[in-house]
Amino acid sequence: MIEPTHPSLSVTQQCALLGLPRSSYYHVPGPEPEANLRLMRLIDETYLAYPFFGSRQMARWLRRQRHDVNRKRVQRLMRLLELEAIYQKPNLSRALAGQRVYPYLLRHLAVTRPNQVWAMDITYVPIQGGYVYLCAVLDWHSRCVLAWELSNTLDASFCVRAVQRAIARHGPPDIFNTDQGCQFTSAEFTAPLLALGVKLSMDGKGRCLDNVFVERLWRSVKYEEIYLKSYVSMVDAHAQLDTYFRFYNERRPHSSLADATPGETYRAIPPVAVNQ
Repeated sequence: MIEPTHPSLSVTQQCALLGLPRSSYYHVPGPEPEANLRLMRLIDETYLAYPFFGSRQMARWLRRQRHDVNRKRVQRLMRLLELEAIYQKPNLSRALAGQRVYPYLLRHLAVTRPNQVWAMDITYVPIQGGYVYLCAVLDWHSRCVLAWELSNTLDASFCVRAVQRAIARHGPPDIFNTDQGCQFTSAEFTAPLLALGVKLSMDGKGRCLDNVFVERLWRSVKYEEIYLKSYVSMVDAHAQLDTYFRFYNERRPHSSLADATPGETYRAIPPVAVNQ
C-alpha cells in the first residue's frame, strides 16, 4: 500500500493520503511472549473441542484449568487465531462496507462429483517461537486436498497462490466456497475466480459449520499431525505437513468414502480390498 520508492510522493505524504499515522508504517511488531504462544495453542485445542466457546466462556474455562487470564487477553488471542464462537447472529446478509459478500450456495445442494465444489479456509499452526497460517483447497466431494500454502502473514496472497496452483493442476471448479474473511472477499482473491466463470459461495457470518468438511480437515490435521509435533521453523512445518497431506490424500481411508482414500475418490479409483 505504501511505496517507499514512489517517484513523486514521500512516505509522509502517502501516509497522510491514507489517513495512516507515520509511526504505524514504521512500527515493527514484536514477537508474542512464550506464555501467550502456549496459551494460543491451548485456546486452539479447546476451540476444536468446544467451538461454541466465545471469549467469555473460554476465559472461564481457562481459569478453571488454573490459568491466570482475563477476558480481554483471551479476546485478543482469539482474534489473532481468527476464532469466533458458533452462534446465530442477526443481519447475516449485511455486507461490510466496501466488501461484497456472496450468498451461501451449498445448502441442500447434492454434491456428486469432483470439481463440482471446492472449499477453502485458514487455520493457525504453532511453530517454535511463534506461529504461521495454513490455508488449504479441499474438493468437497472427495475430501481431497488439492493445494495448500503456509504464510507468516494473513494477507490474501498466499490463499491466491494455493488456488492458482489447484486450478493449474485440476482446472476450475463450478463453485468455490469460503467464509467471509477479508482474504476471501478481496478483489485479489475473487476477481480471478469470477473471470473463470466460477460461482462464489460464502458461509453465513459466525457459521463455520457451513464449511463443515474443511473444519473436519483441520481437526484431522491438528490431532493427527500438528499437536503431535513441535515444529522448529516454518520450513520444518512445511516439510512435515507435506508428508501428512500426502498420507491424508493417498493412504488414509475415510469411512464416509466407503473406505477409499480422498485421492482415489477424486480420481474415481475403486478402493483396494483388504482381508477379503
